[in-house]
Amino acid sequence: AARCRSLFLWDDGRPMRFYLRPGLAKLRLAPLVLAGGGRLCRVQEPGAVLLAQPGEAAPDGAVSTEYVTECVERNQRLPLEPFLLAARGRLAFTEAEDAALLRAVRGQGTVRVSGCALWIELERSGLTRHSWQAMRDRYLRHLRPRLWEPPQTEDPTQIRGLFAAANREFESTESESDSSDVAELSTQDGVGRSPGETASDLKTGPEDSAFPDIQLQSQERPKSTCSSGVVGQVVRTMEHFMEKFAVDLFTVTQAFLKNSGDVEATSYFLQTGQRLDGYPVWSREDDLELQKDDEHVRNKLIAKFGVENVAKRIVFRE
Repeated sequence: AARCRSLFLWDDGRPMRFYLRPGLAKLRLAPLVLAGGGRLCRVQEPGAVLLAQPGEAAPDGAVSTEYVTECVERNQRLPLEPFLLAARGRLAFTEAEDAALLRAVRGQGTVRVSGCALWIELERSGLTRHSWQAMRDRYLRHLRPRLWEPPQTEDPTQIRGLFAAANREFESTESESDSSDVAELSTQDGVGRSPGETASDLKTGPEDSAFPDIQLQSQERPKSTCSSGVVGQVVRTMEHFMEKFAVDLFTVTQAFLKNSGDVEATSYFLQTGQRLDGYPVWSREDDLELQKDDEHVRNKLIAKFGVENVAKRIVFRE
């Protein structure tokens, strides 16, 4: 409920009047409007604010129902203009615009993606030809659900292909990735290529991978040492993180690589960008140092990461 009884009052003290056609949205918003001092009209009256849900066809001048919830959340009456909905005949989203939306929200938290501020910023930046409401609706209703779709198989060889692609990005000296990363995953995790070919294409040397067991000759079929139940648990955990933090599969995989596969540490890293125990995350350079048979170098890593983390990293690499 609104914390301010005058939340939906105009500057002159008159209550704001809203019209929203009967339905679940009206049942949900009515208590918020009334608690904030506003009024609901039974029919659309002159001067009343016409509310409509994002994504539905709306006449010119209609305001998103998110206006009410956003005002209540911020505990202040906001201007109506940023919440105006696009009229009928909206433009369709192109593949390039979908890709731009996915790049723009990568790494953003669930709260920010679900709110309005991020999308208003993207509209002002001219990211697409669409309003912020349309972009938000496009992402939440159409794009994000696709990111949550689990793999169609729990074959460990395909899971290995996924880690191989992510590991190549981890090994790269460039920390940034572009939209080609996602397309790369779709081809490296088994579409049109055998798992053996996927892994051998990534091979650059016998020590170049943090997952030595996935460096396979193209003619070899890997012998799985991982049960389908374990692989299924991995899939479910990664799917849960994608949903919880509103990120794609590639981002989750990278986070696991940087945190030695520790579930709790990976969750904290996706939320805060930092390690749970205060130590830094592992980098490709650190892994190269770890491979050296040098006590002085090993002691430097222990000083940087702690004895326990170094031991965990060795096990994780194996």
